[in-house]
Amino acid sequence: MANTTVRGAQAIHGQNPQSLVESVIRNRIYESPYWKEHCFALTGDLIDKAIELKAIGGVYGNQKPTEFLCLLLKLLQIQPEKEILLEYLQADEFKYLRALSAMYIRMTFRAADVYEILEPLLKDYRKIRYRDMSGYTLTFMDEFVDQLLKEERVCDIILPRITKREILEDTGEIGPRKSRLLDAMEGKDGSERDRSRSRSRSSDRSGARSRSRSRGGDDEGRGRSPETRSGSYASAPGSRYVSRSPSRSPSGSRYRSRSRSISLDRANGSPNTFRSRSRSISPDRMDQS
Repeated sequence: MANTTVRGAQAIHGQNPQSLVESVIRNRIYESPYWKEHCFALTGDLIDKAIELKAIGGVYGNQKPTEFLCLLLKLLQIQPEKEILLEYLQADEFKYLRALSAMYIRMTFRAADVYEILEPLLKDYRKIRYRDMSGYTLTFMDEFVDQLLKEERVCDIILPRITKREILEDTGEIGPRKSRLLDAMEGKDGSERDRSRSRSRSSDRSGARSRSRSRGGDDEGRGRSPETRSGSYASAPGSRYVSRSPSRSPSGSRYRSRSRSISLDRANGSPNTFRSRSRSISPDRMDQS
């Protein structure tokens, strides 16, 4: 009588809810000491037992069922209401109670409800213990939920088949999935683009400055000032420019030029006047001689 499903329970996937657990594992659960001592007449106090859980898992040792499997079968037997399961799922401080509720929702709810309810749990990164034939191992809540959504067997229980999310999106039963990782990557890409743009602008500015400085240095090295770039030499103040290029008169004869140039004595600053004479013989004199 204690191993039968509660009266008035609804069929899940066209069968008795307890039949979702394989008959071999189910019989071992019925024979386990934990089931006989703690789950025999358990109804409303199931939440207290779920809080006391220390690990999740299937069978261990000599094919002994874990306490997690015993409480899962008890949930299938009493079939609690949907609102109660959602309250179990929202209890953040009890991670094993959340894992038990997620496992039950995956086995009994519709495919669209499973995706909408369990996908937010992928944000839960807390560590949980997993017990199997080899002993205890560490896993994470998001990995456990991901296995519930993708794997066919979890905790040694064959899960009911579930419709793929792509098909549900095409039929319009659920909306597209919002990935936090994609949003974070888009935000990171946008910040990197802004940084690269600012770096390119600063590099362009620095390159323009360096080019202008190099042009000014070349002009100074050639004896030019940055302001005068027409190719003319700047004359020193206080001195006259004397052309050394010979000039010819219209008659073709050479002439004698006398030019005075005044220069400042660099020692005492007094002007020195000197006279430069250039004698030339005209072609007429050469003929006369």
